[in-house]
Amino acid sequence: MAPARIRGALVMFWQLWVVAGIFLGFCANVIVKDTGRISWRLQASRYSSLDVKLGIWFCPESPRWLMKNKRNAQGFKSMNTLRAHPIIGARDYYYSYVLYQEELALVRGDSYFTRMRDIFTVPRIRRANYGASTVMIAQQMCGINIISFYSSTIFRNVGYTATQALYASLGYGAIQVVFTIPTLLRSKLILNFASSSTPRDDTFPLMCIFLLAAGLSLLKTTGSQGAQIGPVVLFVYLFTIMYSLGEGPVAFQYSAEVFPTIQREQGMSWAIFINNTFAGILSLTFPRMTEVMTPTGAFGFYAGLNLIAWFMIFCFVRETKQLTLEEIDQVFNIPTKTFLAYETKQWLPWFIKRYVFFNKSAERPAPLLEKVQEE
Repeated sequence: MAPARIRGALVMFWQLWVVAGIFLGFCANVIVKDTGRISWRLQASRYSSLDVKLGIWFCPESPRWLMKNKRNAQGFKSMNTLRAHPIIGARDYYYSYVLYQEELALVRGDSYFTRMRDIFTVPRIRRANYGASTVMIAQQMCGINIISFYSSTIFRNVGYTATQALYASLGYGAIQVVFTIPTLLRSKLILNFASSSTPRDDTFPLMCIFLLAAGLSLLKTTGSQGAQIGPVVLFVYLFTIMYSLGEGPVAFQYSAEVFPTIQREQGMSWAIFINNTFAGILSLTFPRMTEVMTPTGAFGFYAGLNLIAWFMIFCFVRETKQLTLEEIDQVFNIPTKTFLAYETKQWLPWFIKRYVFFNKSAERPAPLLEKVQEE
């Protein structure tokens, strides 16, 4: 539905509203903290699904959904609502209609589950699935949700009172909101996520360092309360900043653009299934991990997962920044063997020379897509 020039930013807004919702949840905790046993009822009555239900009435229907259900007049009207001028709406609706008819010809009566099978069996779509699944798993492997789900418990275990822990969690939520905003304003820089001229997957090593430092800070049991608590809170906040600037807004942005239009419904369904499944596993296992491994061990475990996620991104996530849909198809048509050879033999040596040894004269290799096109 979105115009091409703002589509990426609108997808980025998904992450902004997620973290805004988390922040409002922490605000609700602080507001009702002194109400006793009825606090959870007050939270449920204030931030309920009714708010969302009311907001939905103001959203236009999806033109594509109406088109699929043979309600073209309503679809055209909805498209006009989403465009600045009826002529632009007519152009975009006609273009979408023609594409949809071409998709129907390609599908040739294939069922939903047949197209679901394609994301695992068709090489081009399977490679896109590798990338989308990797960024979704990495979002859980980095450990951000152990903070989102258990921040107040973590801060209380450090030595904060229940009230202080709520305010520390509120600060965590505020940091996520503040540092997600730059991803909207500077998306061209932030989306250099993997194998690009400005390496943005360097947030994973930094997240590893800060999460490990937070875990090791838990071992300090001497000195003033500030000396014990301060380092833990500082490193948790630094970890959150790195997540908000890197992995946070990228996972859904990347997954939404790598699949062909015909399989996008199935591809995104699978990617979100992966994300939510591992979020559930994390929420169920972290309390037990802190008992068996101690909080420091649990933090160290997720710090190590950051490095594994970094390696997985290097192997499976292909650059799609500023590429047309046709070019994205070409990127994922490149065999995995060719892609890994380029990563290890050309991009990685340049990266080490440029960013480890600070050799500014190191010549950056041409993008893999250009090399393949030349051949």
